[in-house]
Amino acid sequence: MPSFTFVIGKGGVGKTTVAASLALHTANTHPRAKTLLLSTDPAHSLADVLETKLGDTPKKLKAKGALYARELDASAAVEEFLAAQREGILRILESGSLFTRDEIAPLLDSALPGMAEVAALLAIHDLLESDYDEVIVDTAPMGHTLRLFELPAHLERFLHLLEVSAGRDAVLAAHFGGSVSENQYVARWQEMVRKVAQSLDHEHARLLLVTSSEKFSLNEAIRAREQLQRAPVPMEIAEIVLNRAVTAVSGCKRCTTAAKKTVAARRFLAKEFKRVPLRTGEDPGSPIAGVDALTAFGKHVFEGRALRLKQSKPVREKALDIEEAQWPVLNTPLTLTLGKGGVGKTTISAAMAFHARAKNAKEAVCICSIDPAPSLDDVFQTEVTNQLAPVLDDAKLFAAEIDAVGEYQRWAEEMRARVEDATSTEVRGVHLDLSFERDLFLAILDVVPPGVDELFATFRILDLVERGGRVQIDMAPTGHALEVLRTPARLLGWARVLLKTLAHHRTLPLARDAAVEIATVSQRVRELSTTLSDSKRSQVWVVMLAEPLPDRETRRLLCDLQELKAPVAGVFVNRVLMDETHCPRCSRAQAWQRQTLAKMKDGAFPVFVVPEMPEEIAGARGLQRFTKSLWRLQ
Repeated sequence: MPSFTFVIGKGGVGKTTVAASLALHTANTHPRAKTLLLSTDPAHSLADVLETKLGDTPKKLKAKGALYARELDASAAVEEFLAAQREGILRILESGSLFTRDEIAPLLDSALPGMAEVAALLAIHDLLESDYDEVIVDTAPMGHTLRLFELPAHLERFLHLLEVSAGRDAVLAAHFGGSVSENQYVARWQEMVRKVAQSLDHEHARLLLVTSSEKFSLNEAIRAREQLQRAPVPMEIAEIVLNRAVTAVSGCKRCTTAAKKTVAARRFLAKEFKRVPLRTGEDPGSPIAGVDALTAFGKHVFEGRALRLKQSKPVREKALDIEEAQWPVLNTPLTLTLGKGGVGKTTISAAMAFHARAKNAKEAVCICSIDPAPSLDDVFQTEVTNQLAPVLDDAKLFAAEIDAVGEYQRWAEEMRARVEDATSTEVRGVHLDLSFERDLFLAILDVVPPGVDELFATFRILDLVERGGRVQIDMAPTGHALEVLRTPARLLGWARVLLKTLAHHRTLPLARDAAVEIATVSQRVRELSTTLSDSKRSQVWVVMLAEPLPDRETRRLLCDLQELKAPVAGVFVNRVLMDETHCPRCSRAQAWQRQTLAKMKDGAFPVFVVPEMPEEIAGARGLQRFTKSLWRLQ
């Protein structure tokens, strides 16, 4: 069995860079070992960092040792698994429910939410039988990585559901004579889950946490540790990399401030993560990409050497052609903010909501984060929960952070009571014993399904839009945000299949009740789907940084949004260095920013430039200062 290292952390802290440099360092120091660098982030950037083309098939890199890289194709992995296991799933569900094989089969053909995490576990299982010695996983942003680690426990409960279904044959055989063979499918899947769970335990897997000196990133590191400790199988962080650190200064005010933050972050991490090794990754002020640069960065981080890069700086662009602008207003009922992790989506979302209240004192504004690892409480400097509540002493500015698992569990409790009532009934005077169906439904409700974040995010957006006023949604990072936008269409597809299936069983009260509820939800989801493609009812803002790697991911995101017919209103380019500087590090960073912005002049959408602020944005005063300055690219 290979050893696994999971590189985890808040979006934007440099997980992919650290994961790639660790893989190269591992291959350099253990040239006879076979190493795989695997990206499980739905919005891959591993190929960008390595400066090579990658796909779902491992590709040997031109580097010392036997190092391979792969970007997981989640859809293909799940489709391959379902195709291979289709017969077993259909046989078990048909034997343990009212539904026939023909009724169940279309559900397996429907697109499912939450497949990124399932695909990652399938990939891990396949790798257990591979000849790799080391597997280094570049994970999705924190919230969905935590879902990944919790998934084996949920799958064990799902297999209990299949056991319940298969048990129907055994009981019928006992009643009417005959025998039933042991269900080999369930046994095989249980063994798969057991092996994957074992590969994730502390003896076989290491967690390397990447963080930065930003307060929001450090706060999320603490929250992640607490969630990992509360997981079904508790996990511990084995190593920390404080990335994008500034340690040397040369009279530059910006770098001096950054260096002070680095010192404070080291003290904070040393105090909070006692006995956990702490490494540092210096910020050179320019992208770290390509095998040579990543190899040098790996030696710097994991051997403590001085960072020696061939510093490149693009051809210096002329001063930006920009003009001062006003912050955009929320001129549609629904506004969504998307972007790569760590670009400042939450800050921009909070600023837009804050600005909307300042411009219209009569209209209420609701801001809700649907990121599984939210940080609205950091921006508003108060506890933000699953329930809408006023923030910043403003009775008409409401905030909430969705607790998808909690909402699912509350819904499941309501459904349990209804299932208990509905599965002991009479039809035309004949008593039907639906104990098998009851056990089946109750077993389903015990499972927190993959995709729970996308499903309940959709329902929360529905609720908020129907509530009225202006609604600002702080989305999850790119890959999972796109999944949320695809969920309404998928739900409508599922609803059609389910209603057709339930029609065959309309004599049963449970089937009738379920059909009524599905039809009601379907109508609401259809309305949301229409809203999400109507520029008069919704708008999408994309947030990015003026750096080469985020720029490439943003371009892919904009293409995806156009395919989804989402009404993109414009792009915010955050943390731009506006003033001229003589500092070598800041000068390099500014040159890369200007080159990135120069490429955006002729884009299809308005581009707004947000200056970098000297301190992190939090509280009413911080948001007020933040929304006073904005520029538009000409």
